[in-house]
Amino acid sequence: MRYIADLHLHSKYSRATSKDMVLEVLDKWGKMKGIDILGTGDFTHPLWLREIKEKLEPLGNGLFKLKDEFILDKERDKQLFFILSTEISCIYSKNGKVRRIHILFYLPTIEAVEKVNSALAKIGNLQSDGRPILGLDAQELVKVVLEVSEDALIIPAHIWTPWFSLFGSNSGFDSVEECFGETTEYIYAMETGLSSDPPMNWRLSTLDRFVLVSNSDAHSPENLGREANVFNTDNLSFEELKKILKEKDKKKFLYTIEFFPQEGKYHYDGHRKCGLSFSPEETKKLKGICPKCHRPLTKGVLYRVDSLADREEGFIPSSAVPFKHLIPLKEIIAEIIGQGKKTKKVEYLYQEIIRKGESEFKVLLDLPFDELKKITLPEIAQGVIDMREGKVKVIPGYDGLYGKILFEKEKTKKEQNKLF
Repeated sequence: MRYIADLHLHSKYSRATSKDMVLEVLDKWGKMKGIDILGTGDFTHPLWLREIKEKLEPLGNGLFKLKDEFILDKERDKQLFFILSTEISCIYSKNGKVRRIHILFYLPTIEAVEKVNSALAKIGNLQSDGRPILGLDAQELVKVVLEVSEDALIIPAHIWTPWFSLFGSNSGFDSVEECFGETTEYIYAMETGLSSDPPMNWRLSTLDRFVLVSNSDAHSPENLGREANVFNTDNLSFEELKKILKEKDKKKFLYTIEFFPQEGKYHYDGHRKCGLSFSPEETKKLKGICPKCHRPLTKGVLYRVDSLADREEGFIPSSAVPFKHLIPLKEIIAEIIGQGKKTKKVEYLYQEIIRKGESEFKVLLDLPFDELKKITLPEIAQGVIDMREGKVKVIPGYDGLYGKILFEKEKTKKEQNKLF
């Protein structure tokens, strides 16, 4: 059975997150999106853990479901599962450089979470933020968690982000071992992040032994599923998911769902304040200096991949899990009809398509063109097909600005207005 999993998100207790990032709303939006498994996020935060214990029911297999009294959408009979997850920020000095590394942790039981939280509370303030900052070496953090619970699943988060990641150009390392040392053997997966996709990561032979995962890192419900993982199993459980990742089981790990990496906000190099962006080749010609303000450019993910890669573009490892580039449905609608994502027209069309098409992922992944035309404008239906075939143009994001997707098809104003 196919399961779509988004395993990295945050609660309302994390900085810069929506107040709607609560379990009952996550359950509702997850079902609308067509997601089957969601991370809870932020289990280290005492108030969020209290809500998890109050609202979620353990299923005895390391997964949880929302209790019936908290379900907002009673009409959808789809079951959504939760897995206990959190992200921790490590900021510390190593080898003469300040390191800022984000790491994801997953645990199968509330009891294990409480033990881990108790250990981490002795090191830092877990109440300050849903994603706590600990002044602890990443390797030592892994040791602390594994000593408390050997069942923990550990995944370095968005490994290419310039400021906070394993390979980050401003605060990261040049190898996995340099960061995690002897604990590297307990890490089975790497999260690629929004600004990179599997082909970019395949250029590093040192990453062949890790399976690549993708998640939304959502700070608002609408962003759930913008990246995700697709599994096929008849025995869904925490242990099964961990085993699939550890063994890189390509029969059960079908593919990842990816942003077009150019759309990520750290794909190219540049300066947001100066309004300038550059490819890695252009940055090298500029010697990394902004021609407008003469300060160092923020080097993006593509530049960093180029600097560490030992393979040419196009290489595919034998262990590689397939992937699909998708664009969130609201972005497709907004671009096709020429309206902002948050306008009433886009919202109306989105809700109509979801109602008729069952879920966003069913629309984006499964429905054929003839079925799509029955539930929306032909231009939007064609936009979905163009996305599947990669027939889009992307203006790369840089220095914290998301990129922009452009469709080649003409929009007909007369057709747009038929529904209004």
